[in-house]
Amino acid sequence: MLNFNKIKKNYSFFKDQLKKRNFLLDVSKFKKLEKERKTLQINSEKKISEHKRLSKHLLYRKSIYLEIDIFKNQLIDSRNHIEYLKKKLEQVKKKIHQMLVIIPNIPHIDIPVGIGEKNNKEIYCWGKKNKYNFSIMDHIEIGNKIQGLDWKTAALISGSGYTIMKGSIAQLHRALGQFMLDVQTKLHGYEEVYVPYIVKESSMYGSGQLPKFKQDLFHTYSMHNNYQKNQYNNLFLIPTSEVPLINLVQNKIILPNELPLKFTALSPCFRSEVNTYGKNVKGLIRNRQFDKVEIIQIVHPKKSEKTLEVLTKHAEKILQLLKLPYRKILLCSNELGFSSQKTYDLEVWFPEQKLYREVSSCSLTGDFQSRRINAKYKDYKKKKNCFVHTLNGSGLAVGRTLAAILENFQCSTNKIAIPKVLQYPYMNGIKFLKLFK
Repeated sequence: MLNFNKIKKNYSFFKDQLKKRNFLLDVSKFKKLEKERKTLQINSEKKISEHKRLSKHLLYRKSIYLEIDIFKNQLIDSRNHIEYLKKKLEQVKKKIHQMLVIIPNIPHIDIPVGIGEKNNKEIYCWGKKNKYNFSIMDHIEIGNKIQGLDWKTAALISGSGYTIMKGSIAQLHRALGQFMLDVQTKLHGYEEVYVPYIVKESSMYGSGQLPKFKQDLFHTYSMHNNYQKNQYNNLFLIPTSEVPLINLVQNKIILPNELPLKFTALSPCFRSEVNTYGKNVKGLIRNRQFDKVEIIQIVHPKKSEKTLEVLTKHAEKILQLLKLPYRKILLCSNELGFSSQKTYDLEVWFPEQKLYREVSSCSLTGDFQSRRINAKYKDYKKKKNCFVHTLNGSGLAVGRTLAAILENFQCSTNKIAIPKVLQYPYMNGIKFLKLFK
């Protein structure tokens, strides 16, 4: 969430910055509400001061007169008026807050301005694309020939957008997740965390998923019998483990020497994908349930920009160890995620389709999330608590990485080569997956 005090000081700056994201800031409505808030605040404080004087006067009169009903009535009227002003003030504050929570983060100064993928900036490409002297297949056909991917049964059980994995494919999928976790914990120093897959509405709000992406989330209600009173809990399945990981520091004050905090988790992710009917629903590119390794850093504001470069390299390392060709893309202003100031996408090469597909997004969010979850650090120089900066990245999406391996490492001998880094110990020495005709 943006800092409203800063917005009030420079409406035109924020309007111009948000325009780059194709978001129109309603300045006139903000000004009207802020004027109303300020008037109510002043009147409320003035009335409270008058009420205190009247209370003192009543105490004085009580010692002199026996009949003081007139003063009592004045005090009651004063109290009622104060309550009325407070209620109106809270209503106006709520309206301002409701406007603030739907405003996206402002783009970083480095971000190219534009709408659509064509305005993204390619930073560099890595790896050598394989050349094939035989007809290659996409990962869907390969999965069928290995007899390891079953979409038909998954659709029967759960509907479209789900995948059942069997045998060597399931083993490779599990191996990839464990390998990614090991790289992030052993090589890059992240602390592994096992997180809940169901979270409260407040946690979704804190990470920036709500209210913006409500229609994209799996929503559930849980009823508990608490002291014989039925209570409903408003709960959500996580779209990414970023949600519980970010909320680990909710309402906390962190000491400077504890920064940076580095967390990673392997978890299933659940997304309704309501706007993707018929697009890549068969395969591993866009599923309603998929596994992903997430990496999170909580840092001092002065170190957040450099940390984004480091965190992105941590995600890139997985692709490099797997020897998968990829490119690094800087997203343009209108392609940024809701909470992001600056995002790098890592896109892995799919040879059958002859295109790159996103396998990781690494983002700097600044204090946008920490304001929502009230996460601060002690600043001894300023003698106050300040908001930390948060960063997140995929390290990586497991299913898409699996699909990229199947396509990039197919051999003319009717086999799929397993990347060497996975053969021991993750695949127990298995070097190839065999295709069935």
